[in-house]
Amino acid sequence: TVFTTHTPVPAGNDTFPASLMETYFADYREALGIDSQTFLSLGQADSTGTFNMSVLAMKLAGERCAVSELHGKVARRMWHGLWPDLAEDQVPITHITNGIHVPSWVASEVFQFLAKYLGSDWIQRHDDPGLWQAVLEIPDEALWTLHNYLKDRLLAMMRESVRSRWLDDKISPAQMLARGVLHNPDTLTIAFARRFAEYKRSTLVFQDTERLKRILNNRWQPVQIIFAGKSHPADFPSKYLLRQVYSLAADPQFQGRIAFAEDYGMHLAHYLVQGVDVWLNTPRRLQEASGTSGMKAALNGVLHLSVRDGWWQEGYNGKNGWAIGDGPENPQPEVEDRADAEALYKLLEETIVPLYYDRDQSGIPHGWVKMIKEAMRSIVPNFCTHRMLKEYAARLYKIPALQPETSIKP
Repeated sequence: TVFTTHTPVPAGNDTFPASLMETYFADYREALGIDSQTFLSLGQADSTGTFNMSVLAMKLAGERCAVSELHGKVARRMWHGLWPDLAEDQVPITHITNGIHVPSWVASEVFQFLAKYLGSDWIQRHDDPGLWQAVLEIPDEALWTLHNYLKDRLLAMMRESVRSRWLDDKISPAQMLARGVLHNPDTLTIAFARRFAEYKRSTLVFQDTERLKRILNNRWQPVQIIFAGKSHPADFPSKYLLRQVYSLAADPQFQGRIAFAEDYGMHLAHYLVQGVDVWLNTPRRLQEASGTSGMKAALNGVLHLSVRDGWWQEGYNGKNGWAIGDGPENPQPEVEDRADAEALYKLLEETIVPLYYDRDQSGIPHGWVKMIKEAMRSIVPNFCTHRMLKEYAARLYKIPALQPETSIKP
C-alpha cells in the first residue's frame, strides 16, 4: 500500500472529533475485532483527541511518498513525531515529484509542430530526455510564429467572452475593462491562474501599486497580467483576495492592463497555459507541495516565473525561466512578502521585460526563444506522468516499469 501526501497545509489534512469517528465506524471496527482505543490511536498523532486521516494513512501504508524533493523534506519534518526514535532525515517518507499528462495539456498545434521536428512518435517517447535535444535545433522564427498564434487565440477568446457578456448582460465599461477587452497581443502577457488561497499570494504583485503601474504602463515596453481562479466557498480570506484583484483590474489607472478571466476551469486553463508569455507562481515557501501548472505552460512554450518551492526547486536550472528570491522561509510573512515582491519587480524591470522586447529586424526575440527551447528541453521529459508512474512502479510498487502508450493523440 502506498500513501502519497499532497500538501503540508492543514486544510488538506482532514481531522475529525474522536466521538464522530466512533459514531460512524463502531460497527466497522467491531467487525474487525478492534477495540475503540486501538482504532482511535491509528489516527492520533498528539493528545488533542482528534482523528487525523493523514496520520491513519501514514501508520497503515507500506510506503509513504511526498510529491517533490522539497516537499519530502517538509513532510519528514512535519510527521517526525510519528517516528520519534528516528532522526528526521530517516523518517520513512520518500518523494516522487509530480508530473503532467502531456497528451491532455499539449495544444494540438504544438503536438503537430513537435511531430515535425521530433518525429511523429514523439508522444510515445516524451519522457526520454534525449529526444528533447532536437528542440534546440528548431528555427527561432517557426517557434515564435507558433507561440504568437496561440497567444492571439487566447486574447481573441477573451474578447469574444467580453462581447458575449455585453450582449447578454449589458455589463458596464468598467466590467469590460476588468475582463481584458484592451489586452494587446503585442504586449508581454503574464498569467496568474490557480485556486485562490492565502498561501499562494495572488496579490503579491500588488505590494507596490505605483511601481507596478510604471511597469505595466511603460509606453515602449508595456506589460499585461491575466488573473483567473476560484476560491473555496468557505475560505473568506481568499474571497477577499479575489475581490481585491477584480477591483484593481477595473481600475482605470492600470489602463486595462490587468484582466480577470471568469469561469476558470480546465477549458480556460488550456487557453492560458498555451497562450501567455510568462506563467507566474508566488506561493509562500514550503507550502506548495509540488504544483503542476508551470509544467503545463513549459510544454506549450510558456516561461515560468516562480518562487523556488515545490517542483520548481528541482526544475529551475537558471536558463529555463526565473526564480523569485533565493532565501529560505521567513518566520515573518510580511518580511517574506516584501522581499519577494522586490525580487519580482526587479526581475520584471531588469531582466524579463527587456529580454522580451529585444528583437531583431524581423521582430524575433532570439534570447526569449532560446529560453523557451531550454524550458521545453529540460522540463517536459522530467516532469511528466510517464516518468512519474515509472518511478512509482519501480520504486514503490516494485513492479516492472509501465510501458508507454502506443496510440495517444490529443
